[in-house]
Formats: sequence, C-alpha cells, structure tokens
Amino acid sequence: MVIDLTLMSRGYCHLCHDMEVALKPLAEEFGASITVLDVDADSVLESKYDELVPVLLHGDVELCHYFLDEAKTREYLAG
Repeated sequence: MVIDLTLMSRGYCHLCHDMEVALKPLAEEFGASITVLDVDADSVLESKYDELVPVLLHGDVELCHYFLDEAKTREYLAG
C-alpha cells in the first residue's frame, strides 16, 4: 500500500523547498507519494497552516513542521 504524504507549502518559502528536497529520498525509500499543496491557493488551508508551513501530513496526522524531522518521519513510515 502506498502511503500518501501531503506537504503544505508556499511557492516563495525556502523552508518549504528545503523540506520537499529532504523528504524525496525518504519517500522513495518507503515507496510513499508526496502531494505538495500551496496554502496560498486555498483560503481554508492558508488560515489553518499560515505561519506553520511547511507542514508534513499523512491524512490528518501532522508529522512535522518548519523542518523535516527525519527520525520521526522514518519511524512513522516504517509503521
């Protein structure tokens, strides 16, 4: 089963870009997919995640924000 991760992001956010780059090898290792959503394109997402981006989610579970917590994400993906 593929794990679908969601990265709440912004186009101009360097932390968001950094997390996406750091996440890719980990996602590949575990066969997870990554969907990147621009919070500025959706007012509901913007109000919920505005100052927290980047935020990495699996469904409603927040795995980390601001920086990739590789150890926690790896443990979560290993299940």
